[in-house]
Amino acid sequence: MAVVAPVVRFGASRVSWSLVAAAIAVQIMYPLMPEPWRTSVTVTSVIVFFMASVADVARLHGRSGAVLLIAIAGGGGLFAEAVGVATGFPFGGYAYTGTLGPELLGVPLVVPLAWVMMAWPALVVARTLARRGVAVVLIGAFALTAWDLFLDPQMVAAGHWFWFDPDPGLPLIPGVPLTNYAGWLLVSLVVLGLLNATLRRGDGPSGPAATLYLWVYFSSVMAHAVFFGLPGSAVTGGVIMGAVAIPFAVTLWRRRG
Repeated sequence: MAVVAPVVRFGASRVSWSLVAAAIAVQIMYPLMPEPWRTSVTVTSVIVFFMASVADVARLHGRSGAVLLIAIAGGGGLFAEAVGVATGFPFGGYAYTGTLGPELLGVPLVVPLAWVMMAWPALVVARTLARRGVAVVLIGAFALTAWDLFLDPQMVAAGHWFWFDPDPGLPLIPGVPLTNYAGWLLVSLVVLGLLNATLRRGDGPSGPAATLYLWVYFSSVMAHAVFFGLPGSAVTGGVIMGAVAIPFAVTLWRRRG
C-alpha cells in the first residue's frame, strides 16, 4: 500500500497536467480557426478546461471533492443563470441566442461547466494570496468575477448572448452593463464561500490550477488586443484581473526560491 499511493498520485497528476495542456492547446486553436468553426472550439475549450479543473480537484480532494466542486460551482452557476435569464436578477436582462448547444432551464449546458472550470483556479489564487476565510472568499470572488471582463465582451461580440439594456457599462467595454459584474460578484461570493468551507486547504497552491488561471489571464489580454479586436477589454481586463493575477504570479515565483 505504501507504494500504491504515490503511484496513484503520480498518475492523477499526469492526468491533470495532460488536461491542462489540452485545454491550452484548444484555446490556442480558437483565434486561428475560421468563423464557422469557432463556436465548436469554444464549447470544446470549456469542456476540456472543465475536465482539467475537476481532475485537479479529484487529485487533491478525491471524488467527493470533485462532486462538491461540480455541485457548488456548476449547480450554483446553473441556478443563478436560470434565474437571471427568467427574471433579470442578479445580472440584468439578457438572453442566449441558441448558438452554444443544448440548454437546460434556458441556459446552455456549457455555461455551468464554465463556472466550474474557473471557480477552482480562483479558489487556489485566493488561498495563495490570503489566509483568513473572509479574505479568501473576497479575493476568490474578485478573481472569478474579473475573468468576466474578458468573457462577456468576447461572447457578446461572437453573438452567443446579448443584453437588453447594456448601459451603463464600463467606459472601455460597451455592450455589457455594470449590473452584470455586480451579479457575478454576488454569485461568486456564494460559490467561493461554499467551496472554501467544504474543500480543505492543501499544503500549497495547485500547479495545474495556477497554470490555468495565469494562462487565462495572459492569453486573454493578448487575444483581445491582437486577435479579437477588443482593445478596451484587453486594457480593462488586463488591469482589473491583473490586480490578482500578477500578485499571484509574483507570489508563486518567490516561493520557488
